Amino acid sequence: MEQQMAEAGATVDVGANLRAVKAQIEAAEKAAGRAPGDVTLVAVGKVQPVEKVEAALVEGQRIFGENRVQEAQGKWPELKARYPDVTLHLIGPLQTNKAADAIALFDVIETVDRPKLARVLAAEMKKQGRTLECFVQVNTGEEDQKAGVLPGDADAFIEACRDEHGLNVVGLMCIPPADDEPALHFALLREIALRHGLEKLSMGMSGDYEVAIEFGATHVRVGTAIFGDRLKPAG
Repeated sequence: MEQQMAEAGATVDVGANLRAVKAQIEAAEKAAGRAPGDVTLVAVGKVQPVEKVEAALVEGQRIFGENRVQEAQGKWPELKARYPDVTLHLIGPLQTNKAADAIALFDVIETVDRPKLARVLAAEMKKQGRTLECFVQVNTGEEDQKAGVLPGDADAFIEACRDEHGLNVVGLMCIPPADDEPALHFALLREIALRHGLEKLSMGMSGDYEVAIEFGATHVRVGTAIFGDRLKPAG
């Protein structure tokens, strides 16, 4: 079975998948009355081998997302040296003890979700002389197991990130509950963003990015539709 999974993963045509996803994004933009190129594709390389990620790079993709700092450290320094125009987004939960490493490697932090993290990020950016774009992650489904500021706390937190910590907050991010209608969550995120004049919305993944575009997504995070299923390690 493991051999079959490996063989299935090896036969994924990343280039063809990437072109298909981009075509679907363009169609969704048109259907929503939005301008071509209005939506940025963030290709998610989480738990994907370097060979698949590089296949997307060869195809011309330059914006990628990773969930874990440690995994990205093992993959991206060499790739960034060869593809210096890459923009790397951190799209997974960030522990404060990994903030320095994250700021050194990533270009965008999409998961700012609590005051302590905001403080540490601000201090570390100043120390490193880097100003990264930040998204505030909102837990629109109020799920206990999921990261993100609660919707009722989002307004105050966004203001604190900007005014108290001086973070360059450019937008909001969410991950709707798996069993919910995603449109409700996308609409809520858009409403919060409008209140704060935030133009960027990172919402929508492989299964729902076309709906997200209808509701104003500027960034969609797509992994399996490009790279195929993530192969879990044995054990």
